[in-house]
Amino acid sequence: MSKLLPEFFRRIDERPDALFYRTPRSNGHVDEEAARFLAEWNDAALPREGHILDLMAGPVTRIPTASRHVVGLGINPEELHANPTLTESVVHDVNLEPRLPFDDAVFDGALCSAAVQYLVHPLDTFCEVARVLKPGAPFIVAFTTRMYAEKAVLAWRTSDDAAHERLVRTYFKQCTAFGDVRVERHEAESSLPVWWLHATAREAT
Repeated sequence: MSKLLPEFFRRIDERPDALFYRTPRSNGHVDEEAARFLAEWNDAALPREGHILDLMAGPVTRIPTASRHVVGLGINPEELHANPTLTESVVHDVNLEPRLPFDDAVFDGALCSAAVQYLVHPLDTFCEVARVLKPGAPFIVAFTTRMYAEKAVLAWRTSDDAAHERLVRTYFKQCTAFGDVRVERHEAESSLPVWWLHATAREAT
């Protein structure tokens, strides 16, 4: 997918996301085995120390804390408060305001787990993540086959899993602020399939 048209990012429920997420949601996008896979790969890819951004965070962050300072950015303060991994939390809706409330080059890594399908300004958001990352810092995007259909964008709802991977690759590529994308897939009969994409921020020009 090379041309990202505005209509691709329409949703069934166009009400403000804060209304949809004001009631805490179950963490049903990831099952137990998929969660172990994500924790393992995220832990290996992210620095063991430093500041990490969990974008569109909820009640669970799929990384061991180690010596990391983890900042969760999300919509529901109750969910963020319940997340035991977070060092601090920031309530912010990237679909209303893509610009992230952080200075340039302050994070040593970032992740977005099971939420990329809800971005209505994905290129803006990906470029903002690149802005707040230090050069060479990783950005990890993971997703499964599950979603809240009423809040997923049209480009996601009407395509298959292979197209979802291509779409996320397109976000990385068209942002132009990231290097090559690495992809891992977790597939097992007893678990949800997981796609895990990883790229590093380029030096700002």
